[in-house]
Amino acid sequence: MEKQVYTGGKILTMEENVFAESVLVENGKIKAVGSNQDVLSLAKGAQLINLHGAVMIPAFIDAHSHISGYAFSLMQPSIEHAKDFSDIQKCIRDFIRKNGIQKGKWIQAKGLDPTQLREKRSPDKRILDEAAPDNPVLLQHQSGHNGVFNSMALRLLGVTPSTPSPEGGRIAVANGELTGYMEENAYLAYLQKLPTPSMEELSRNFQRAQEAYAGYGITTAQDGMLTGMLADIYACLCAEKKLWLDVVGYTGMAEKKLVLKKLEKYTEGYRDHFRLGGYKIFLDGSPQARTAWMRQPYEGAEDGYRGYGVMDDQAVRQSIEEALSEGKQILAHCNGDAAAEQYLKAFGAVLGADTAPKDIRPVMIHAQLLGRDQMESMKQLSMIPSFFIGHVYYWGDAHIANFGMERASHISPARSALRAGLPFTFHQDSPVTEPNMLESIWCAVNRVTRNGILLGEDETISPLEALKAVTKNAAYQYFEEKEKGSILPGKNADLAILDADPTACRPEDIRHIRVLETIKDGVTIYGGIG
Repeated sequence: MEKQVYTGGKILTMEENVFAESVLVENGKIKAVGSNQDVLSLAKGAQLINLHGAVMIPAFIDAHSHISGYAFSLMQPSIEHAKDFSDIQKCIRDFIRKNGIQKGKWIQAKGLDPTQLREKRSPDKRILDEAAPDNPVLLQHQSGHNGVFNSMALRLLGVTPSTPSPEGGRIAVANGELTGYMEENAYLAYLQKLPTPSMEELSRNFQRAQEAYAGYGITTAQDGMLTGMLADIYACLCAEKKLWLDVVGYTGMAEKKLVLKKLEKYTEGYRDHFRLGGYKIFLDGSPQARTAWMRQPYEGAEDGYRGYGVMDDQAVRQSIEEALSEGKQILAHCNGDAAAEQYLKAFGAVLGADTAPKDIRPVMIHAQLLGRDQMESMKQLSMIPSFFIGHVYYWGDAHIANFGMERASHISPARSALRAGLPFTFHQDSPVTEPNMLESIWCAVNRVTRNGILLGEDETISPLEALKAVTKNAAYQYFEEKEKGSILPGKNADLAILDADPTACRPEDIRHIRVLETIKDGVTIYGGIG
């Protein structure tokens, strides 16, 4: 591989010397960084690439998403722009007609967000029955934590009004009849029973998913909840050399033995661009769906409703103990502050009995309503909050309604974490939202809702700190700080080239910055400025 020198623009290194003039890349690694004079003196025989005033940064690192879910979503109709139930029905009917969907074939629609519908509630099975009387249908909530099945789907899955709801989940029944709505553990259990597409179709859409991530400047992605079925898919993708982004996978505790058996060769570092990172547990739901577990009641909840937990304390402690004993990282989905408290207390109790705890860098995924009073405990436990900062824009207005302005203003408390000395990351939880890192940076810097409300000005952070969250800090979260996350000699040449500098443009313009090129191990995988 020939040597390349990138010059003629601005280099944001994410290191102490933030700015540089040139970067030398050789054999997929960063060879030198610094002034034009210093770098060019080492660049004999190198290809000179003029940035033409563009800005080079370390490639973005996805701290939490479900890239397989994103791949699946590319085969599903989206109703995200629907304004009411009739729009939802039209989206589904159009999908059936345009794609020639045969009778009896499953349809999984995505993007349900009742807060954006005129009815301000989820449709029931009858709405879906009218749209697709001859097909089983699942309409998935944008959060990924609940959904609505139509009558044919419920019948094929064997769900009846007497089917018990599992712990930490709900199968909705009204007047003795199934409504079709399920949430949390109930929804997730039946979701896994749906038929999967062919391997050929899956492989094709995994390529499309990787292309989309690369288009957003990402070179390291996550698959945040591997099942046995997904383990088979990854084994096939790796065997056929179909992955070209680095992907880190996490599995649930219930299926860990099965997944580890299927993917045992991927437990010690990357192989064919894939590795197993550790385990994932769910402790609550989503705040916009009012299933996040809170210490104080939701706004207007006359019965004192606070959401609910998904796992009991003993199960949480057991999961942490298993991860620690195996030296594996553990991620815990915690949106509400009560779920955060459960995770912190359980981790503290387990670590209290360990005189030499392993460095597993536990992660609190989402941490939407993490309390400022809980941050010192996080710091003591070396726990990393990964904020779904896009909530400010996408569901900030719903959070105001659910929690009141004061509590809603502290969702994704990035500046508080910065003050507390907590290394934090940002993520998009794709396919919940697009894996658009620049939009996340924009959200963190501006904190504006869809309705234009400034939500928590005291939690805004600088563009540079936001960039670190999706580069240097994210590399640290993955134990990859020696290889990724900044532009430093010896690190992988994982780079992104932008058409503007997020640290110098107007804050409101950050979301309009374009990724011109994405480079993985010195090779262009998206775009190109030459």
